[in-house]
Formats: sequence, structure tokens, C-alpha cells
Amino acid sequence: MSAPAPGRQRSLGASLLDQVLAETLDPAYAQAAAARAERDAAPVTGGPPSWVQRHRGRLLVALTLLLAGLLASVTYQQAAVGAQGREQTRQALRDDIREESEVTDDLVAQLEELTAQVGRTRDQALATTTTGQRALARLATAEQAAAVVAVSGPGMRVTLDNAPPAADSDPVGGVPERNEAGIVLDTDVQLAVNGLWAAGAEAISINGQRIGATTAIRQAGGAVLVNFRPVPPPYDIEAIGDSEGLARAFLASPEADTLARLTIDYGVVFDFARVGDLDLPAGSSAELRSAGPLDPPGAPGTAPEPDPTPDGG
Repeated sequence: MSAPAPGRQRSLGASLLDQVLAETLDPAYAQAAAARAERDAAPVTGGPPSWVQRHRGRLLVALTLLLAGLLASVTYQQAAVGAQGREQTRQALRDDIREESEVTDDLVAQLEELTAQVGRTRDQALATTTTGQRALARLATAEQAAAVVAVSGPGMRVTLDNAPPAADSDPVGGVPERNEAGIVLDTDVQLAVNGLWAAGAEAISINGQRIGATTAIRQAGGAVLVNFRPVPPPYDIEAIGDSEGLARAFLASPEADTLARLTIDYGVVFDFARVGDLDLPAGSSAELRSAGPLDPPGAPGTAPEPDPTPDGG
């Protein structure tokens, strides 16, 4: 291509053609290529990559696991604090119940002492006359049937207890998890008592509480009440009677079979043993609501009582 003559202006078409031939690459592509070249040259000019740059992925994973562990630890700690607080509340309630029970025991002991004094005074007054002696004999028979006097003799002991916690239980707070299905209920205790009565028991007590004609065995929340007194597990049910015959008849009863099934199905503890000598305490005296003369005056077959005072006394 010839150069223009001196003093003459190049044509517009020739200028555009020169520009196209001189700039064969689009400016945007040129800028991108230059930036890429700078990035490629950066590690060379700045030295090798740092340890953080090489292990950035591992550091992110470790940080994530650390945060997850910290969150789990805080959650477990909060749950443990809540469980410990509930256990402290239950322990405080148990302490209150124990204190009130001790007060009740003291009052019951005072009542028994006063009742014994009244009984001795009554016996002394009745023993002075023939009619009173007959009344004492009838009263002794009635008291024994009503379970208001202490008795002793051979018999059988049946023990019921809640199922032990599972061996692999490790709940939050360190408190053993209780097997709710294996808790002894009032109906289970009633079942054992009824089975012993049917087997020929003459007297029965539960954890020192004598069973009488007016005794109630019932549930109040999580406690079993006998004579309206809470009795804790294990429940030792002692029965006086022929130890051999009593044990044989009780173990053959449907009540014992039901208790054995509770052991198989729910883990309830059911033990029994023959005992050569048992001492059962006296039960609470029944409230006296009415009374009447043993032999009405002038009744047929009665003789007047002799006057114990001398003439002129």
C-alpha cells in the first residue's frame, strides 16, 4: 500500500482499515487476558501459598464441627440442670413428707399409749364382777377378730417391689430411669392380701400396718396408703397361719399366678418365704359409736349380782 502524498489527508476508509489491522483483538478480550495473566503471575511474584490457603477447606469443616459440638454441649448442660432442679424439688417434697410422717408417728405413739392406759383401766374395772369378766372374754375375742391386739406365730412373708431400672439406662442428670410399667400399684398389694386371706391367713400386716376389717389399701398419687398411712416399697406382707399349708394354698391361688405374670411381663419383684415366727403389731382401735348393757336388768336366766359391800357399809 502506497503512502499518501505529502500534504494530502488520508481517506476515512483507509484510517479504519489501518485500525482494524492494528487492533486484531477486541479490547474487552484483551483486558480479560491481561487480568488472567496478572492472577497467574501473582503466586510467582508473591511466593508460595500460605498454610491457611492450602487447608482452608479443612479449617471450615473443623470450625463447623466445633460449633456443632459446642451447641450440643450447651443443650445437654441445660437439660441436666433442668433434671437436677426437678430432682431437688422432688427431694424437698420427700423431706417434707418424711418430717410430717415423723410427726404423725409421734402422735400415733401417744394415741397407742393412751389407748393402752384406757384398756388397762377398763380391764381392772370389769374384772371385779362376774358380768365384767364375761364381757372381758367376749371383748378379747372381738378385739382379736378386729385386729386391735398384737399377735405372733408362724406364717409366710410375701414381698412386692418395683421393677429395677434397665441396665443400659443413662438418663440426663444421672438419675436412674424408672420402669413405669413395673411400678407396684395398690391393686397389686390388694391382690396379695386377698390371696393370703383366701389361703387361710389368720392375721396380716403390710410394712408394720395391721390389716383389719376397716383397713383401706388405696393409691394416692405415686404412694400406696394402708390405714391412710403411706408405706414405701418394698412391700413386706406378713401373714400368720400354718406356714406349710398357707404357702401351698397361696402359691396355688389365681392371685399368686397373676403376680407371677406381672414379674414375667413387667419385671415386678415378687418373692415369698415361709417364716417360723412372726410378730404382727396391733391395729388401730375402732371408734366407739354406741354401747348397750350385756344383760338387761330382769332378763330371763340372769341372777342378781351379789353386793360386795358388807352390811351397814
